[in-house]
Amino acid sequence: MTHNLKLKKPLAVFDLETTGTNISRDRIVELSVAKAMPDGTVEVKTKRVNPEMPIPIESSLIHGIYDEDVKDEPTFRQMAKSLAQFLQGCDLAGFNSNRFDIPMLVEEFLRVGSDLFDLKNRKFVDAQRIFHQMEPRTLAAGYKFYTGKTLENAHSAEADTLATLEVICAQVEKYEGVKITNKKGEEIEPVKNDVQALHDFTSGKIVDFANRLAYDDNDVIVFNFGKHKGKRVTDVFTKEKGYYDWMMNSDFPLDTKRKLTEIKLSMAGGLFGS
Repeated sequence: MTHNLKLKKPLAVFDLETTGTNISRDRIVELSVAKAMPDGTVEVKTKRVNPEMPIPIESSLIHGIYDEDVKDEPTFRQMAKSLAQFLQGCDLAGFNSNRFDIPMLVEEFLRVGSDLFDLKNRKFVDAQRIFHQMEPRTLAAGYKFYTGKTLENAHSAEADTLATLEVICAQVEKYEGVKITNKKGEEIEPVKNDVQALHDFTSGKIVDFANRLAYDDNDVIVFNFGKHKGKRVTDVFTKEKGYYDWMMNSDFPLDTKRKLTEIKLSMAGGLFGS
């Protein structure tokens, strides 16, 4: 397989099959990566993973992977180093990847105590965001819409991964130069054959991958859920001393907790003020 994207560095399009959808508790059972290279070639790697927990039957019925299928496969801890090496220097892409696949992958790396997977200086391209904003539908329908083909083996990690790469290529070809009106009423041309532009359109500025935190209109980090939604994190931590401890002891993803700790330490250092 080849691709038509203009890349300055590899773009790793990937898909995960998991035990469920809870980023804090669930685990990966299969991972497939299609690494699109700047020269137009694509390298595909697919691997099943022992999640070290039972796979709920509801999940197995969706992706077709059962406990027996992964009992002899390596754990994520065992494959973390080689996976990080394969993804080194790559931007990341997927279908609903900003809200699920990337947060889940980050959580797995953090869970095994690995500092190998650094997201700094990476771009994130979410084909679902392009799709839903340009043609609101699903992956199978999107694959049919953009390629004219029927997606076989949906919910197989490799089939979904390769389909997503084809969809991104087709989206760029179809929408490059197409104008839409954004929320501010401005006419823009968001889709370009450029990963930075696709990142800006589908990802924007991300605080934490579980989206518990966000930037407000002044680029200040605020809570994005619960009773403090819209309030500055630093203000809440200053006025409600126990809120940080409550979040750290609750069932929030490790990535969110890491960001909260960074903010807390920055406050202590005087960078945010009081």
